[in-house]
Amino acid sequence: MLIGCTFTGVSFASAVLSGARLERCKLPRVRFSHADLREAAFEDCQFADPATQGGAVFAFSRLDGARLARCDLTHARFEGSDLYDVRFEACNLLGAVFARTSFGRTFGRKVERIAAELIDCNLDLADLSGARLPRASLARSRLRETDLSGADLEGADLTGADLFQAIVDGANLTGADLTGAEISGLDLRRLAAYRGLKITADQQFHLLDAMGLDVRPE
Repeated sequence: MLIGCTFTGVSFASAVLSGARLERCKLPRVRFSHADLREAAFEDCQFADPATQGGAVFAFSRLDGARLARCDLTHARFEGSDLYDVRFEACNLLGAVFARTSFGRTFGRKVERIAAELIDCNLDLADLSGARLPRASLARSRLRETDLSGADLEGADLTGADLFQAIVDGANLTGADLTGAEISGLDLRRLAAYRGLKITADQQFHLLDAMGLDVRPE
C-alpha cells in the first residue's frame, strides 16, 4: 500500500500494479502504458494537474476490477484499455475521454459480459461516444454536455443522473432507467432506440417539450 506519495510525470510502461492500493497520492500527468492495474484500488488520489490542465493517460492498460473512489481524473484519457468490471465512485471525470475502451470480457467463444459502474461521478464534457455500456450503472452521475453519441446504454441505470444537453445522437436507451434524472432537452428523435425507457409521470413533459410539443397544464 502507498499512502501520500507523489509521482509527477512518471511513465509506468508495462508496469505490473495488479492489486496495488494507493491512498491520497498525487499522480499529475502520469502515463500508464500497457500497464497491469487489475483489481488495483485508488482512493482520494489526484491525477489531474491544475497548473497545465493535463490529465493522466491510461493507454492499452488493463483495469479489470479496478476501484477508483473520490479521485480527480479531470481530462484523463483512457485509450484502448480494458475496463471490465471497473468501478468509479464519486470521481471527477470532467472532460475525460474513453477512446476505444472496452467494458466487456469474452467468456468462451461467444459469451460476452459487460460490467461497469460510474456512480456519483462528474462526467461533464466527457467523451463516451460509441461506448458499449448495456446494464451499466451511471446512477446519480453528472453527464452535462457529455458525448454519448452512438453509445449503447440498453438497460443502463441512469437514475438520478443529470443529462442536461448531453449529446445522444444515435444512442441506444432501450430499457434504460431514467427515473429521477434531469432530462431537459433530451430529444427522443435523436436516439437510435428507446423502447421500454423508464421515466416518471412528471418527466414526460420534459421529453414532449424537447420534441417541440406545446405542453400546457389542464
